[in-house]
Amino acid sequence: SSFFSRMGGRNETKVMYFILLGFPTTAEQQLLLFSALLLVYLLTVLENFLIILTIQNNHSLQRPMYFFLGNLSFLEIWYVSVIEPKMMVDVLSHDKRISFQGCMTQLHFFVTFVCTEYVLLAVMAYDRFVAICKPLRYPLLMSHRLCAQLAAACWMCGLATASIKLSFIAQLSFCDVDRINHYFCDISPLLNISCSDSSRAELVDFILALLVILVPLCAVVASYICILFTVLKIPSSQGRQKAFSTCSSHLTVVVLFYSTTLFTYAHPKLMYTYRANKLVSVLYTVVVPLLNPLIYCLRNKEVRSAMRKTFTCRR
Repeated sequence: SSFFSRMGGRNETKVMYFILLGFPTTAEQQLLLFSALLLVYLLTVLENFLIILTIQNNHSLQRPMYFFLGNLSFLEIWYVSVIEPKMMVDVLSHDKRISFQGCMTQLHFFVTFVCTEYVLLAVMAYDRFVAICKPLRYPLLMSHRLCAQLAAACWMCGLATASIKLSFIAQLSFCDVDRINHYFCDISPLLNISCSDSSRAELVDFILALLVILVPLCAVVASYICILFTVLKIPSSQGRQKAFSTCSSHLTVVVLFYSTTLFTYAHPKLMYTYRANKLVSVLYTVVVPLLNPLIYCLRNKEVRSAMRKTFTCRR
């Protein structure tokens, strides 16, 4: 049947499940890898939960910058929960299967969260631009209503992008090749094992990736160019340092997230054969979400002091 599907564009036998190959490990390495992943997952969820709790309980953090940070933390809890629990189960299990529906569901949620994060980081850059370049008009421009609308737009953008991509990928035929050379369901490895013509799905994926990555990236770059020019005009070095310090944590998070995901999503599927891609995926699905809350806490005095206040008061 796979022969006919390649020749005639039809597929009589539909794949019911995929096998996620993940990372080849020995029996000794399995337990070590599982323990490391479990620790990282629990820490990531805990860190982000503490940030949300701190923002909720501190009146001094009831500002747009921290409203968006709370959104980012909420997003990252779900973002890691889509990938890491299944990844941990597969490390210990011999049965690395995932159903076709399960694979599509995981992919849908993952793409939603990744695309939402791209747009959310751009919105956070715009917030910093207004705060530094138009400080007198900041309360008026960044009203509660606008912040809520911008946050909702980020989620809607992520959801719409994922729905469009999935509508094309779910139509593809997968024949006798049911092995995905990855540790989760991602677009490139699925396109690689499809035995039907995937050119339309690839084109849609590429156009949407360009829009969702490049438009927010241009917004981030434009915001920071304006911020840089404004900060350089501040006469005192103390004033310049204070202005830069409000942006440094966000800028670090942007560089980490964009640099790792751009490598994966801004190239054709043929490049997917390289093992490097799997390793880079670990960076943005495991390492970066763990580092983001730490960056915001270590580089932001307000968050640090609010956390101290929250937990000393509770004690």
